[in-house]
Amino acid sequence: MTAWLRTLLISMALPVLVATGAAAQTFDDAFAGFGANSDEPIQIEATDLQVEDNKKSAVFSGDVVVSQGDATLKTERLKVFYGGSLSTSGEDGLQQTISRLEADGGVFISSKDQTATGDDATFDMEKQVMVMTGDKVVLSQGQNVIVGSQLTVNLKTGKVDLDSPQTGRVKMLLQPNSLQNNN
Repeated sequence: MTAWLRTLLISMALPVLVATGAAAQTFDDAFAGFGANSDEPIQIEATDLQVEDNKKSAVFSGDVVVSQGDATLKTERLKVFYGGSLSTSGEDGLQQTISRLEADGGVFISSKDQTATGDDATFDMEKQVMVMTGDKVVLSQGQNVIVGSQLTVNLKTGKVDLDSPQTGRVKMLLQPNSLQNNN
């Protein structure tokens, strides 16, 4: 992330923190819901499920919806990599340790008032890093929008990097006072 973008993100965060205290969300902590709350269960719904226990993976397809705490992910196909053996029956359902999620087919992620859209996304639950890619990756909070081609979010630290397309630039639209009015 360039220094000016980091400065701009910090300057966006300052009015929110001053206006509403530490509970306010900024782009820095947009998607901390996934992985950051390891006590929160991850719920997955889909049209179809194929389990390959010998490969420690499961593929959910067709209108996939994943939720954990305040975070929601919607996509067409989701591959889940897990530890241990997977039980798809019984009351407990999917209760294994998930190490990685790979989403493709139009990815939509939301957490509170923030959304991100792209073509593909991966979540490394052990490293707590989310990477979203696409021709157009859009991160928004209220009326504020940032567009690039690769979004990387460290879910532990809240650090956000947005890379520009190879033939373009990162674009940002900030509405004056929008973060203060977003309480």
